This record gives sequence, C-alpha cells and structure tokens, in this order.
Amino acid sequence: MIFNDLDRIVFAGDSVTDMGSAQPVGEINDGLGQGYVRVIDNLLSACYPDIRVRITNSGVGGNTSRDLLERFERDVVSLKPDWVSICIGINDVWRQFDCPSMSDIWVLPDEYETNVEKMILSVKDKVNGIFILTPYYMEPNTQDMMRSRMGEYVDICKRLAEKYDCVLIDFQKLYDEYCSVRHSSSIAWDRVHPNEIGATLMARAFLRHCEFEF
Repeated sequence: MIFNDLDRIVFAGDSVTDMGSAQPVGEINDGLGQGYVRVIDNLLSACYPDIRVRITNSGVGGNTSRDLLERFERDVVSLKPDWVSICIGINDVWRQFDCPSMSDIWVLPDEYETNVEKMILSVKDKVNGIFILTPYYMEPNTQDMMRSRMGEYVDICKRLAEKYDCVLIDFQKLYDEYCSVRHSSSIAWDRVHPNEIGATLMARAFLRHCEFEF
C-alpha cells in the first residue's frame, strides 16, 4: 500500500465528502461523517491495523470550487497533510440548473479549471501525492442536460490530473457503469448524494488506486 504509518490524508470537497462530518474539519469516528471518507477509514483500519493513517474530512456541504478555494489554505494546506484528495464540482454544475436566474453563483468551466489548478499548485510540492476525484451525476443518459454539462467538468479533472501527475479517480465512470445495471434510485434519491452502497463503491474505487489489497 502507498500509505505509511502516521501518514495524514485530507479529503477536501462538498457535501458528498462531508456527509455529516464535523465542521469545518472532522476526524475520528462520527467526525468523519457517514460517506466514502468514513468507509475508507474503516477499511484501512480493518485491513492494515499496523499502519495508522490519519484521515481528515474537510468537506463542507454546498461548496463550489470557488468556496473550497477560499478556505483551502485553512482547511487543507495548514493541516500539513501527506496526501490530499480533492472532490469538487458537483455544485458548480448543479447551481446552473437549480438556480438558473442566479448567474453570480455559477462556476463555469473556465473558472472551475482555474480554481482546481490553484488548489493543486498550493500543495503539489508539499505532499506525497494528490488525488483528483471527479464530480458526477448519476444519470446514464449522456444527453441529459446536467449530465452533459457534468462531462465538461470531468474532462477538466482528467486534463489537470494528467498535467500535474495526480491520481485520477473517475467517479462519473463508476456511476455510469453501475447505473447501466441498476437504477440510480438504489444509490441516491437525488442522483448525487450516495447512500451506504454508493459510499462503498467510491471508497473501493479510491483504494484501488492506493495498492490496497482487498
């Protein structure tokens, strides 16, 4: 496994990362929330008891990449992590559809790319590695307006991950494949916030990129 004893991983993101975690930074048990971050911590502790990995949840519900960038120094960089995970962008897209008349809160693709790139650059030379977890929408029909728009943000993540040698974890691909077999309602009532099944899928996808032996 790529993590060493006493390594610290900070997971930054929105409500999908947050999932009821302590604010603005959560750790240990209930402080980690009930999403994929908690499942990752459970699996690391259960399968690698000799490696004590410190998991920190810096997700805040409702955040766009603009919001996360504003607090990134305080809630990520200042914590001096060994590894950083960035999962942001769902609200950047969602606000364009659920708040169609409030253009001042939209985060369009160009700004999104700039925001995520600034986050990467702020930690790139200070950590062992950066994980870029793509935003997603649990809709297999790629012609759906929000799903199509989300694809643009996923592509930005792919470009930035390649440019800066980050580990890319494609949650959109994960859910596209799962929803080709089961309806999204079995994972998330709103096609965004995953239940325990979705959290487990996401945690497994993350750990597969960490040389984790299941």
